[in-house]
Amino acid sequence: MTNSRLDMTMMFAVHDALRRELTHLARITSRTGDDPRRLLAAAVGWELFKGYLHVHHTSEDDKLWPAMRRAVAGRPDDLALLDAMEAEHAVIDPLLAAIDAAVADADSGHERLGGLVDQLTTDLTGHLKHEETDALPLIGATLGEREWTEFGQEHSRRVGPDARGYLPWVLDGMDEERRAAILGRFPEHLRETYARDWRPAFEQISRWG
Repeated sequence: MTNSRLDMTMMFAVHDALRRELTHLARITSRTGDDPRRLLAAAVGWELFKGYLHVHHTSEDDKLWPAMRRAVAGRPDDLALLDAMEAEHAVIDPLLAAIDAAVADADSGHERLGGLVDQLTTDLTGHLKHEETDALPLIGATLGEREWTEFGQEHSRRVGPDARGYLPWVLDGMDEERRAAILGRFPEHLRETYARDWRPAFEQISRWG
């Protein structure tokens, strides 16, 4: 985790959740005893993954990167890094769409599905690592607390009423010490609601079959 004066706890938690779901996706699409297209079409986890990834990336594209561009104006190397972040984002949505198209293609979709999932895994994990290694340290060194808070607020706004599903999704499978540390950043009433209602309801969902 990068050394930063900004609280990037949730950023890293979301990245880890995305990596976790990619593992589930690879597992379900590599199944040989059943049609992986049918399994993926019925997987709630795939829809959650796409939705939460879209929230994460569009919040960065619309709020975080513009703020960073203002902060590093006149610094070509830093601006080139932001260009790379946006370019890496741009390849993800077409891959998601291509996977959905392969799932819907009863004739030859199965021939494309495995390669597309491998490409998504490579591109997204590479992007997350690049962001953590280079972009987040730059953000921590240059962005103000106000702009970082505004990015977090935008992210929360896009999640909206689905917070009851989003927070358990982010925290799923996390060790209890790290989960408690993250929950400790939230108001007491939200922690109680999470423990009493949100987490038990989420754990009843069979996300990946």
